[in-house]
Amino acid sequence: MKAARPQRGVTWIETCVALAILGVTSSAAVPAMGNLMDARRLEGTAVQFATDVHFARSEAVARNLPVRVSLFGTAQGSCYVVHTGASGQCQCTGSTSATCAGQAREIKSVELPASQGVTLAANTASVLFDPLHGTSSPTATIRILGRQGRAIHQVINVMGRVRSCTPTGGVPGYPVC
Repeated sequence: MKAARPQRGVTWIETCVALAILGVTSSAAVPAMGNLMDARRLEGTAVQFATDVHFARSEAVARNLPVRVSLFGTAQGSCYVVHTGASGQCQCTGSTSATCAGQAREIKSVELPASQGVTLAANTASVLFDPLHGTSSPTATIRILGRQGRAIHQVINVMGRVRSCTPTGGVPGYPVC
């Protein structure tokens, strides 16, 4: 008589238990991934805005023209435009570019759709960069707000430099304002 072979592979019960464990761990990871995505979107917007402020300042000096960063809130979200000319001469259109009137010229525009969950709020509608010294007028605080109450503030000082902080300490890596 032949000796019985040992069973190979896994049983149906073992497969079901493994799938159940995988399902429980996956369902716990999905909300954490959503929070991580929201945090990265908030931080990415803050870094992009700070970079664009530095870009506007350097463009003012390079072009020897005053350059503005104008901020807008719309029903579709938030946006800002880097442009020459007066503060009211450029507007966001909800598409990829802004519309400018008169002598004003768009240099760059950025749309932040409401669906992304990141909005901009500011204590001023526009910041002007002087071409001679690179200084800004007025000083401003731009609040970049995320979905779960997280916020990053971008503080533009009179020298045109940007300092980033978080008011609640809710964003790791940023000092408290």
